[in-house]
Amino acid sequence: QVQLVESGGGLVQAGDSLRLSCAASGRTFSSYFTGWFRQAPGKEREFVAGINWRGTRTYYADSVKGRFTDSRDNAKNTVYLQMNSLKPEDTAVYYCGAPRNSHYVPTRPSNLREYTYWGQGTQVTVSS
Repeated sequence: QVQLVESGGGLVQAGDSLRLSCAASGRTFSSYFTGWFRQAPGKEREFVAGINWRGTRTYYADSVKGRFTDSRDNAKNTVYLQMNSLKPEDTAVYYCGAPRNSHYVPTRPSNLREYTYWGQGTQVTVSS
């Protein structure tokens, strides 16, 4: 079992930055691929970014490429999402997720079905 807790959300203005954290407990989190997703009101949950367990490979949605950076500190069992140049359309609840098995790289990191464990989410609101 992997427990995930997101934090770092808030209300910011367009152009500002935020850093989200996803802290994990339970099984050895350093062996798990981790993904970031977001869900805006009335919309489906969508992929934002993903990172392999070593932190050597990252994946991004086109909408955030060049603005968001996914990283991890395995010594702290924490994954980070640095979000720069935020836009109003980035407003959503942000979730981190992990697949069922360790040392597994999703065939499609953007596929929700690849993930078993989820945090409770953290709200990000970007005003114009």
